[in-house]
This record gives sequence, C-alpha cells and structure tokens, in this order.
Amino acid sequence: MKLKPILSAKQAAANMAEIEPRYSPQEALVEAERCLYCFDAPCIMACPTGIDIPAFIKKIAHGNLTGAARTILQANPLGASCARVCPTSALCEGACVMLDRDEKPIKIGRLQRYATDHVFENNIAVLKPAAQKIGKSVAVIGGGPAGLGCAAELAQLGYDVTIFEKEQQAGGLNTYGIAYYKLRPEDSLAEVELVKSLGVKIRTGAEVGRRIKVADLEKKFDAIFVGVGLGRTYRLNIPGEDLPEVFEALDFIRLIHTLPLHKVPVGRRVAVIGCGNTAIDAVTQAKRLGAEEAVIVYRRGEKDMPAYPYEYEIAKADGCGFMFHTAPVEVLAEKGRVTGLKLARTRFNAQGKLETVKGSEFIEPFDMVIKALGQEPQTAMLKKLFPKLKLAKDGTVVRDPASGQTSLKHVFVGGDCANGGREVVNAVGEGKKAARGIHRWLTGERVAGPIQTTRLGVAGPPFGSGLDHPVRVPELEAEYYKR
Repeated sequence: MKLKPILSAKQAAANMAEIEPRYSPQEALVEAERCLYCFDAPCIMACPTGIDIPAFIKKIAHGNLTGAARTILQANPLGASCARVCPTSALCEGACVMLDRDEKPIKIGRLQRYATDHVFENNIAVLKPAAQKIGKSVAVIGGGPAGLGCAAELAQLGYDVTIFEKEQQAGGLNTYGIAYYKLRPEDSLAEVELVKSLGVKIRTGAEVGRRIKVADLEKKFDAIFVGVGLGRTYRLNIPGEDLPEVFEALDFIRLIHTLPLHKVPVGRRVAVIGCGNTAIDAVTQAKRLGAEEAVIVYRRGEKDMPAYPYEYEIAKADGCGFMFHTAPVEVLAEKGRVTGLKLARTRFNAQGKLETVKGSEFIEPFDMVIKALGQEPQTAMLKKLFPKLKLAKDGTVVRDPASGQTSLKHVFVGGDCANGGREVVNAVGEGKKAARGIHRWLTGERVAGPIQTTRLGVAGPPFGSGLDHPVRVPELEAEYYKR
C-alpha cells in the first residue's frame, strides 16, 4: 500500500505546534528576575559560543530586549535557532548555580528566544557590517551552522566572504533536518538573512567539486573553510532495506520541512530504527502526522540510548512506543511494499558484548520504516576535494582544535565533518574559532578576547578567560545594560 498523507491541514498544524510557546512579557520578566546575574558565571563557560548569559538576562529585566538580542547575536548569530534546539539541560541550564540551591535552573533558552524573536519579528538590525574591509577574502564550503558561524565572524572582522551551498536554501540541518515542532524553516532562514546583512555572499545550488573547482577557489580566495557536515545514514545491511517505504530519518524530516504538513506521506504503523536524538525527532513527527503507532526499535537497552532524557520524555508523552533489546533482521514486503519487520531479541553476554538471542525471531507489522542509525563521515567527498587533506581513522578531518586549521594550512574546518556529529551550537562555536584562526593565520593578529563575549563593564582580564578574577566597574556596567 502506497504511503499517503493522513491529517488535514488544520490537524497537522495543531499537532506540529511548538512544545514550549514563547514567553509573555510578564513571564519573561519574572524569569529574568530570578537570575542571580553571576559575574563569573558557569553558564557562560558551558555555552560553546560564549554568550554572556547574565548580561542578556539582566537587559531583559531592564526592558532592553534589543540590547539583550544584540548580546546574544554578537556571540552567536544563530542564537534564535539555538534557543529552540540546544540541549540546555546539558549545557547552560545544566551549569546554572540555582541547581546548587536546590532550585530550578533559569530558563535560559526560553529567555534567549524571547529576546531574539523581538528583533527578528520587528526587523531590528543589531549587527552591522565591518566599518573597514581587511582586503582579504575567504571561501566557505557549506552553508550550515558551522559555515554561517564562521562567515559571520569573518565578515565582522572585515573579510569578503562567500558561502558555497549545494542546497537551494542555506541553513543546513536548521533549515532541513530538525523536528518541525522545535525549529521551523523560516526561523532558520531569518538567521541566514542576518548573516547576509553583514555582507556575506551566499551562492546556493553551488556544489563545490562539480562545476565549482577547489583549484579555482584556491586561486580566488586567501583561505577556505569547510563545514560540510556528515553524509548519508549508515545502512542496516539487511534484506528489504531498499524498499520504497524505507526512509532515512533526515530524508523524512526534510519532507516535513519542504512540503505542506498535510501533504507529507506517513505510514499507519511506523518503525524507527535507532534511539538517538534524530530517531526521536522522526518517531515523534510520524506520530504527530497521524501514524496510529510509531515505535522506536533499538538493539540496546533504555539506559544505553544516546538520546537526551528530555527527548525521550517528549516521545513518551506523544504516545510513541519503544522496543528495547530488539534488532531488525529483515524488512518484509508483499508486492514490493513494506508490510513489516522480522525482528530478533538481543542481550549482553557475560563478556558485555551485545548478541542476538538464538530462536528469538518474531514479526511485527509495519508499513513504513525509518532508519536513524547515525551518519557516515564524508570521507570520499573530502578526499575528492582535497586529496592531500589528513583524515582521522573515523573519517573526520584532523585539525587544530583551537583554530580549526588542517594539514593544508589554507584550509580550516569545523562542525560535524570535524567533530563527528554534535549540536548546532557546537558547530557555530567551531566556525567562530576557525574564523579567528583564519584571521591569525592571514594577518598574524589574535582577535581580542576569548570566544566568550567580553562584558564592557569589566576591567582587567577578559571575562570568562580563566585568568585572575575580573574587577567590576559599576558605572560602566550600568551603562552596558542600557545598550
């Protein structure tokens, strides 16, 4: 049976509504005033882009939403997306000192969204192009979070930057590959426009390695940044894997971001293979699009799943099922259409190795199967583009973690192709570090301050530098919160 859409437009839109709506002004004020405004704040250290979190929250408390958004976006030009998709419980909120007082952490992500939504919805420009050009240019391959983070930082340092993106829209996974109820394409594309407003040129539908040759980029640009992410989903290597109703998770999520919600085809009974965060995105969206049952099939146990606990809770709240210690053996079909999965039970043996239990095979009916097994590194593509580029055994690019510089001195990398797959905010932070690495390599100058945003009301070592404790200058600090 061919897959078809299930829900009406109204039902689909309602089911895909955001999990946490935006704060009202009163809610934001109450939450902002809970913050202790720590000076040497651990939440800043926990943020890969170093947003001065106490500063932006205090600006919200003072009614200065534009200034709050400026503080956020200067440190992280994708701050609106990160406000929605960051695993805050494992990063900034997980480091909040309120937890030491046995209180709930400050809702940093929701406050960040409140401030950034204000400037995007009211078309308020908070970032400006560099006042003076540096006379050098950089090519950025890949217009996802790492590429956008690198390009924005370089543009503000005075470089001419061109992003080459193979898709028709920039933004990478933010535009095409994150659960719709977390992040909508229009939110991602608004940040793309912000980066463009800094003078960054973005060429979409421009895949480097085809019509655009690396040799031409090397002649035209002074340096190259590579932020191409990861490749295809790993294969199951079982019979029936190539049937038409077997999807890669990111391909399924991409449909949700490129088609009207009520036109996305979905099965009545859907199996998602894997139990990472992308698997959770896939299973919850299948359920929200009308699947009668949407089930995670995972070969390990509940305690072994890589998905964050809060993601797991979302899936359970949506009524999704979980089959732990279960592995797919074969995708079953009739007349070329998926009808189910042959599955087998698994267990850890005495040596701690996962094994299939003999004689445990059974059949479950499904009409749609989604693979969420993680993504392969882009080894072949990287070797094709840069034959002399040094790669690690796992296929990621070998680089200096502080600068992103590779074995080819003019080539810098960041994001998933270098780290093997982490969060959006990690990719932005690595792009930012690489931009500063490029600047130092080309000019010999170090960008003032660490990745962390320095607070203007501070004298002494840069805030968050890990050096001697900075000194408050109250009169300067008071002025800062007005900006």
